Amino acid sequence: MTAEPLGTERARAAGEGELVGRYTVDPSTDRWWWSDETYRIHGFAPHEVVPTTDLVLAHKHPEDRDRVRATLATAATTGEPFRSVHRIMDGRGCERTLVLVGEGRRDPVTGAVVELGGYFVDVTSAIARRAGAVADESVRAAAASRGPIEQAKGIVAFALGTDPEDAFAVLRKASNDANVPLREVARHVVEAAVGADRSVARVAAALDVARTAPALDGSRAA
Repeated sequence: MTAEPLGTERARAAGEGELVGRYTVDPSTDRWWWSDETYRIHGFAPHEVVPTTDLVLAHKHPEDRDRVRATLATAATTGEPFRSVHRIMDGRGCERTLVLVGEGRRDPVTGAVVELGGYFVDVTSAIARRAGAVADESVRAAAASRGPIEQAKGIVAFALGTDPEDAFAVLRKASNDANVPLREVARHVVEAAVGADRSVARVAAALDVARTAPALDGSRAA
């Protein structure tokens, strides 16, 4: 079995602090060998269970099981390097996300694939960290966009002598009429009203700017 690509995968994962475990499997018997780390990745103490293909597939997430089964079956026939990202339900009932990488070893005489081997990499923590970073950025973006909207609501409400809910409805209608994101409408209203008296005419002019300016500057994306 050529170890270079798999070694690279393992080194990269180890460098990112992920749990990495080795495995081999005999396609003719469906018996697996797991390193201690692979047992732990699957929620078991070392040698607590006897790993087989049936056991491995039983712990795959139901939505991912058939795909992993097909990947292993193809690898057992071709021996080509493979990779699968999928979810499991470990021995403690916890959902985890794994990367499975491997390749086949062929009998030098018959050419048949006699072994698959490679690594399981637990990327659950990495995915959680990245999801958290995306969520934080979304919250920051939402907070940034809400500022101009609240300002614009205040400008419209003051000028029209109405309440914030009705002012928001005016902004929303301008957004829908122009097919422009609400935050862009609000930005144009705030920019047009800066330093001016917040009269009905001035607010109306600002809303007209909001409706027409995006078309003139290339229709800002949402």
